[in-house]
Amino acid sequence: MQLILLLFVIAAGMGLSVEAGLLGPLGHAVGDLWATFSIFSVGAALTFLLMLFFSPRQGPSLLAQPGWQLLGGVLGPAYVVILTLATPVIGIAMTMIGILVGQVFKSVVIDHFGLLGSERRPVNRQRLLALGLIVIALVLVARG
Repeated sequence: MQLILLLFVIAAGMGLSVEAGLLGPLGHAVGDLWATFSIFSVGAALTFLLMLFFSPRQGPSLLAQPGWQLLGGVLGPAYVVILTLATPVIGIAMTMIGILVGQVFKSVVIDHFGLLGSERRPVNRQRLLALGLIVIALVLVARG
């Protein structure tokens, strides 16, 4: 099961690269914030349809959950606006590797301290090496 989920995660990462490639030209044509709005509108409509057919409503209300758990609703649009602005200027590879550096760094911190309800996984040499190699990849792609 973990292998299947890992393959899905890799495919989703590939999808983010495609999304970044689509957002640059869309942002140039209609405006960066309009491009962000369109991406989230299409995504919200698709998610709503999936919820209607595949996820019957059960359990406590979404609004009964702690507010900090809804922070992704703020982070998502910020991420997409940054993709829209950065990709045409620095390219898809630089944008994605830069995002990867940020994701891995913050993920190591979150895991180390067990933040956001995650299981605590202390920083070790392998995790630091992985982060260092991704930073090296960013430098190499920047110079290429």
